[in-house]
Amino acid sequence: MNWQGKTVGYALTGSHCTLEEVMPQIKRFVDAGARVIPIVSNTVMTTDTRFGHAADWQQQIKDITGNEIISTIVAAEPLGPSKLLDVMVIAPCTGNTTSKLANAMTESPVLMAAKAQMRNLRPLVLAISTNDGLGLNAMNIAKLLITKNIYFVPYGQDAPGAKPNSLVARMDLIMEACEAALEGKQLQPMIIERFQY
Repeated sequence: MNWQGKTVGYALTGSHCTLEEVMPQIKRFVDAGARVIPIVSNTVMTTDTRFGHAADWQQQIKDITGNEIISTIVAAEPLGPSKLLDVMVIAPCTGNTTSKLANAMTESPVLMAAKAQMRNLRPLVLAISTNDGLGLNAMNIAKLLITKNIYFVPYGQDAPGAKPNSLVARMDLIMEACEAALEGKQLQPMIIERFQY
């Protein structure tokens, strides 16, 4: 696919252990010629963890995309009327974000941007990373699976022995999942043996 002229909304939520894995995926879009608009959750904006400092992640995102980060609900709201985004991806998409999206809650910049994208009937791609994907969040994932214009980056159990309810997407397939979504298709196979990769 030719990404020249395309605008990608790239949203990150607080699966902090996954942030390092998704940074190269953001760069893939930029290298392919897409304009990338970064959007982050409150957690990514404010939380320092053993996986890195919030300020450092923010700087890295700005350096890769060359754009300012959308970090407030107010800043995310115009994405709806402007119809700016050709495709939006949430990667990583936490169980918390999955749950709120499935239940129509809009209390973060990422969720507001997702709502705007859905309003415009444009593709929203989710790269889940949640410890309870096969637990309480299974019902929320199921709701999103049958929601129009929502697509998933292929995912599977990342640690079935230690964390049998945990599901994580193949982050290296984010661009491919977005390309399929722009054609109105779900990248297949959607459910994969993630722990083997």
